[in-house]
Amino acid sequence: MIRRTDRERLGRMEAGEDLVAAGYIGETGAAAIARMKEQELLSWYTEDYIKKIQTADRRLEEMSRQDWEALGATEYEMAGEGGIFTALWTLSGTYQKGLSVELRQIPVRQSTIEICERYNLNPYRLWSGGCAVLAAENGGRLVRRMKELGIDGAVIGYVRNGAEKEILCGGEKGCLERPRPDEIYRVLPDFQIE
Repeated sequence: MIRRTDRERLGRMEAGEDLVAAGYIGETGAAAIARMKEQELLSWYTEDYIKKIQTADRRLEEMSRQDWEALGATEYEMAGEGGIFTALWTLSGTYQKGLSVELRQIPVRQSTIEICERYNLNPYRLWSGGCAVLAAENGGRLVRRMKELGIDGAVIGYVRNGAEKEILCGGEKGCLERPRPDEIYRVLPDFQIE
């Protein structure tokens, strides 16, 4: 049995639909860390590189439900605080559906990986304000339509019946765990997510 979340069902998400990630996970968290820890990071990276990390693309936060539906999404969840894992958990609980996600298909920038490695953080649990998880009947078509608008994305898995929330990575299979506090608080304990 899947524990139901308090989130209201605003669209639909059915077994067999594709799951799509729009944008890049952890980018807003990595940008905040790069801004707050700039002096410390200068001992590892160039100033130009840090400046690039400090600016996250947050255009997706301005997209409405109607915008996503026009592109072919049946439902979406912004991957804000808690990262993409929290967004996946929320969608699964809202619709009482399982899911299967291929970890290596989730879009992440190399700079986010480097910041996460530097501070031993999980990028899948890091603040991802510029990223959304979408359900769609045809994820490939949705990704192509997003590309036409300059939005990067990828099909990362699918919705399934049952309660299992499986995470696949290179032949290994695990289960999506309950949401935890955002990883950003491990580096910036007093940070306020916008």
